Amino acid sequence: MRTTKQRTAVVEVMQEIDRFLSAKEIHTALQERNAKVGLTTVYRTLQSLVDIDAVDALHSPTGEVLYRHCETESHHHHLLCTNCGRTEEIDGGPIEKWAQQVADTYGFQLTGHDAEIFGVCEKCQAKS
Repeated sequence: MRTTKQRTAVVEVMQEIDRFLSAKEIHTALQERNAKVGLTTVYRTLQSLVDIDAVDALHSPTGEVLYRHCETESHHHHLLCTNCGRTEEIDGGPIEKWAQQVADTYGFQLTGHDAEIFGVCEKCQAKS
């Protein structure tokens, strides 16, 4: 991926904010920093980062794609608070074995899977 000022600005925002964000939220954060990066450039940069596994992407319960720079380089999943966006990186535990068993049952070669867990964190529960 070619390095440009715009792409560098997107990467910096992703590294500084420790929660999943939509492309529009990332664009807003860039505008607040006076970075001149268009929304289309944000989308393209995020897709490039997802393609090289530098950023994780997930679909929120509303269908919106959210992005986050993850600290864990190995395969992992996420527990995401739907109120505040707090995210915990978790391992798949029994999900990994289950995914392999399902693939085997249907004669598939497993090439990947996604499993994200959405809920409300303790702090948000205490506020309500």
